Amino acid sequence: MAESSPEKKPSAEKKKTPKKTSAGPDFATIGGFILAIGAIAGGLLMEGGKIADVAQVTSALIVLGGTIGAVMITTPLPVLIRAAKQIPSVFFSSVAATDTVIEEIIEYATAARKNGIVSLEQQAAAIQDPFLRKALGLAVDGIETGNIREIMELEITLSEHHADAEAKVFEAAGGYAPTIGIIGAVLGLIQVMKNLANIEEVGRGIAVAFVATIYGVAIANIVFLPAANKLKARAHEKTQIRELMLEGVLSIAEGLNQKLIRMKLEAYSQKHGKEEKAKKKQPAAVKTASNAPPNAAPAEG
Repeated sequence: MAESSPEKKPSAEKKKTPKKTSAGPDFATIGGFILAIGAIAGGLLMEGGKIADVAQVTSALIVLGGTIGAVMITTPLPVLIRAAKQIPSVFFSSVAATDTVIEEIIEYATAARKNGIVSLEQQAAAIQDPFLRKALGLAVDGIETGNIREIMELEITLSEHHADAEAKVFEAAGGYAPTIGIIGAVLGLIQVMKNLANIEEVGRGIAVAFVATIYGVAIANIVFLPAANKLKARAHEKTQIRELMLEGVLSIAEGLNQKLIRMKLEAYSQKHGKEEKAKKKQPAAVKTASNAPPNAAPAEG
């Protein structure tokens, strides 16, 4: 009997160890790429073209090499490295679910009410999420809630700035790619002009020359710009989760009841959900407002 009780304690600790949502594939991103590329390739085939018509290694080399080189010139190296590390985030999501975070915080709140907040020291050190680990660690150390909020909100702000800088790297690439594609097309036309005597070669050369333009426009609008927007969305989700974590930790530090903390966090998440829906409806309202002046303009004239 003396040996069985130690075996039960580790299992209880495992239940209290915070869980982190494992990275899962973003089917919207993957499906979007497949649909976009499939639609373009399908349209080409339906028009009687061939995939070989646009499979030009030299055009791809000019567009990709020129675009990456231009981005490297405009972007500081540390930001460029951070942006490259964020590429998997476009295809995989590692942001914890709101319900999971709330349940973890309730577990910590329950333990703090029973044994005191100092009893969370070991559990706080085992938290995988660095933001939650730091926030709860500050609370366990007895730091005032105002100071905790100030420190962690500063960290949220810095994280947002970093995420914005990383997304702008892909936005810059999306801006350069079409222009580099035009450069590739001009280079191809220069080669065509050398063979004006042979009309058949001229026709083929012009077709090949414009492939670089297709590459530039397609990569910008299918890869770089959507990736930038996806990274911004990931950063926004992470900010919301971190704000939720901060509110939960502050509630634990204030000694609130578990039920009150749950109600507070659920209301907080619902508030953010309504704000997101309102933001999505704003563009439609702006469009209707922008459509009004043309109807009123003739009366003013």
